[in-house]
Amino acid sequence: MASTDPEAAFSRQVDANLRRNYFAHLCHGLLGQTGMRLVNAPTFLPSYVALLAGSDAIVGVARGLQYFGMFLSPIIGATWVESRRRVLPLGFLVGGLMRVAILGLALGGLLLPEPWPLVTALLCLAGFGLFLGVQGVIFNFLVSKVIPVRLRGRLMGLRNALASVTASGVAWYAGKQLVAPNALGNGYAATFLLAFALTSVGLGMLLFVREPESPRVKPASKLGARVRELPALLRSDRAFTRYFVARALATIGRMAVPFYVLFAQTRIEVTGVRLGELSAAFIGAQGFGNLVWGGVADRTGFRAVFLAALGLWVLAVIVLMEATTDTELIFVFAGLGLGMGGFQMSAQNLVLEFGSRENLPMRIAVANSASELVAAIGAVLGGILSVTIGYTALFWIAITFQVTALLIVALSVDEPRRRSV
Repeated sequence: MASTDPEAAFSRQVDANLRRNYFAHLCHGLLGQTGMRLVNAPTFLPSYVALLAGSDAIVGVARGLQYFGMFLSPIIGATWVESRRRVLPLGFLVGGLMRVAILGLALGGLLLPEPWPLVTALLCLAGFGLFLGVQGVIFNFLVSKVIPVRLRGRLMGLRNALASVTASGVAWYAGKQLVAPNALGNGYAATFLLAFALTSVGLGMLLFVREPESPRVKPASKLGARVRELPALLRSDRAFTRYFVARALATIGRMAVPFYVLFAQTRIEVTGVRLGELSAAFIGAQGFGNLVWGGVADRTGFRAVFLAALGLWVLAVIVLMEATTDTELIFVFAGLGLGMGGFQMSAQNLVLEFGSRENLPMRIAVANSASELVAAIGAVLGGILSVTIGYTALFWIAITFQVTALLIVALSVDEPRRRSV
């Protein structure tokens, strides 16, 4: 006789649909992440905004608007998610709106006269970040429901690796065939149009997911009430709080990311073809690294990945400051992709392993919001610092925050997967 325990019934549904859900998430990641990386890579968008604005400071503002949107929305998303037994329908709505923002970024560049492409880019990046913040909560929670923790690292590593193989090829193609010849009258906008198409097909892959109903959910509550509960949530697990602080500090390091390619332009001539090569190196290494990082995470936990990847990111930036040739810069951008990819994977997945499922949406939200708030402030500050004190000083400031975060996790955050239940 089958058990009537809701948790047991939930686990049986997860196991029964595991192969189907694993494959659907793999396909979603392959196509969706391929397009997303064309927008989020530290190459195409910073170069596009710098071309439109003629100012490094505006490059920082552009990313800052995206990150500010990502700061505002996760806690709102968590209040929507935590009272729903199924979250996938909401994911389709929010994911669709996020893709509309990418489409607006492309069409603004293709159809509007100056100065409206820049204005449209800034507005669409703010909207993109707003919806991306909610989507991050929804889809991380969905993964925690349908993919057991013992398989999560390999799935994330494999899907990111496959996406990076295709994205590196697409990035090389975009640099050579779209940006260099100024396809459709605006090669960068044509690249973002391609990103929209790929991410849209990727979203459709989630139609194959079978999401079980959560056996327990929190009662619907107002945003203000949930925000007032955050201090108690942070006090309940000191290790999670220290991780949350360390992740926020490490994320300040993203203040320097849009300026990696602009710094490279001071060392070599970055043509459309060269931009494609740097993008391909970054994205390809990110994917290969995620495959390795995923295997490491399944064996040792995401804490080890967090530490190793953050250390590699720091090392790559130090080498970047000394690089002088095309070949050296290609290897540097590969190192940046390897380190930043592992950091992103570990930061997003480590939060899933603290505490109970009922509080998981809010844990995801508070960690994401804190990270994106400092990223938004850091991006704007990075633009100002790049103009006032230069790229090298900016990079060292970012590194200082990252090393501080690394030490906090190394010395005061245990591996949550090894806790006794």
